[in-house]
Amino acid sequence: MKILQLCHKSPLPTIDGGCIAIHNITQCLLDSEMDVKVIAVATPKHPFVVSAYSKDYLKKTRFESVYIDTTPHKIEAIKTLFTGKSYQISRFYHKNMVAKLTEVFKKEEFDIVHIESIYMSPYIPLIRKLSKAKILMRLHNTEHQIWERLSENERNPFRKIAYRINAHQLKRVERKILQEVDGYMSISEPDYQYFHETEPNVPGVVIPFGINVDDYDMEDDDYIATDRPELFHLGSMNWTPNLEGIEWFLDEVWPEILAAHPDLTFTLAGHDIPDSIRNRQDPNVIVAGSVPNANEFMMDYDIMVVPLLSGSGIRIKIVEAMALGRVVITTSIGAEGLDVQDGKHLFIRPKSLSLSSTNVWPCLTSAASSAKTPATTFPSTITMRLSPNKSLISTNRFPKNNGRTFVTYPIG
Repeated sequence: MKILQLCHKSPLPTIDGGCIAIHNITQCLLDSEMDVKVIAVATPKHPFVVSAYSKDYLKKTRFESVYIDTTPHKIEAIKTLFTGKSYQISRFYHKNMVAKLTEVFKKEEFDIVHIESIYMSPYIPLIRKLSKAKILMRLHNTEHQIWERLSENERNPFRKIAYRINAHQLKRVERKILQEVDGYMSISEPDYQYFHETEPNVPGVVIPFGINVDDYDMEDDDYIATDRPELFHLGSMNWTPNLEGIEWFLDEVWPEILAAHPDLTFTLAGHDIPDSIRNRQDPNVIVAGSVPNANEFMMDYDIMVVPLLSGSGIRIKIVEAMALGRVVITTSIGAEGLDVQDGKHLFIRPKSLSLSSTNVWPCLTSAASSAKTPATTFPSTITMRLSPNKSLISTNRFPKNNGRTFVTYPIG
């Protein structure tokens, strides 16, 4: 089977959850002996870094990259508020990608065009014109839900209105996409339920995020228990829900925790941490910024805090932290889409409880006992999503043959 995987960002280096999710699917398809070609948009946030790609990967995927400047411009964004078009999506449409797709389809025929995220949906009419391939959309999030939640939490009235309009536009686009594609793959069960209820006649399936557990093996010397656990957050701040959550945590929660436990520290790591965070000078808050190795960074700390108030899909960094045996404290939105139990796999604290000192401290004191026991803190329902040969992702939705994992596309 020949598959064209069309990506809205460069899959490597895997600097965020979206990159990891895209790359894992590519590897799964290659492991299943599929003929996969990858075309990715390179953007200012996710440029094409040739050194991140092995020669073997480039050869197997016949990888090509098309640069598109997706930098947001306020005037253009304001214009689209009145046109009905989604500015978030229109930024990814460019004549250079049209030319590249036209060139590729003239040379090759494909059985499936696998589109990563709704941001590449403007190319669906072109693909229909040039190819007879089945078009399948991988929906990384329920995008409109993210912006609805952002609008609910936003205090600035102008931003609140803009977020609501953006959510309305994205919701309309999502419904339109479901009517245009031959099938879709969601990354979480809640997302699948929403899309299935929206368009019940369109084939869909859940392809959840999974990990190669060999990449998360812990050595006895990798972790040193401490009397005073250290908190950390790891996530790209160019994703609005991450920034919103951290600002809320520093404003509403951290002062109360610190007042009761003045020796605690909170380290912030990730790409594109803005000056609005760096210049705050909150006590006992350390801004580490980008880190060269996420796993090594997480092993240096005890407890991951994921204070999400908005979002959709699956928080991939939470899965990785649990695989490393880190204690995780998050909100109900942060845990959304994961088969986890509060107090067993992680700690879920809703915003209404404010992640306050009295609610968080029991989580903190559990770190010394649980941080070295990933076998009990890592949900069996997630480890079951790994194939016997520890390739990448597998659930009962994926048939197995001779120990290999195959992605089942929702067609036919």
